[in-house]
Amino acid sequence: MKEIRTERLILRNWEERDRALFHRINSDDLVMEFFGMRRSRAESDGLLDKLRAGIDSDGFGFAAAEIAGTGECIGFVGLLRTDLEPFIPKGTLEIGWRLAPEFWGKGYVTEAADAWLDFAFEAIGDDEVVSFAVWNNNRSTAVMQRLGMRAEPSRNFDHPRVPDAHPELKRHVFYNLKRNQWQERKKAAN
Repeated sequence: MKEIRTERLILRNWEERDRALFHRINSDDLVMEFFGMRRSRAESDGLLDKLRAGIDSDGFGFAAAEIAGTGECIGFVGLLRTDLEPFIPKGTLEIGWRLAPEFWGKGYVTEAADAWLDFAFEAIGDDEVVSFAVWNNNRSTAVMQRLGMRAEPSRNFDHPRVPDAHPELKRHVFYNLKRNQWQERKKAAN
């Protein structure tokens, strides 16, 4: 993938030096509050390898977010083709993120996600980007709203991959952004 640069960040493919941080954000109780599992180091390494290969193949994915001024990896923000039929059609572009807690509340996710939306609509040419989160994950839904995404309550769903052992994590709210909404938002910002 070609690096994407924002005012403060570099969005890039994963590197060997990112493994410890990637494991930390996939095993930390605070970061993973709305997920029913925590990944071991081996599981995190396997997922990082899968994401890296996907980015090499597709030119995008859940990519590393690095602070440009320090070179420090803070987590990931990116796009991924989702497969959650019948709730979301296979191949729909999902935007997602996960940062280490010390980087929360600084606007990094919104900054990076805005750049990824530009990529989705301009470089890839898709007509819709979606996002979803556990119904009470207010931090994530606030980002979706800042990005101009709109809630579609009629498309909320019980996530099929959340184990029955975590019924409180099953219900997900659905947000999307259409190309014309993104264009209107960009026009209004200029």
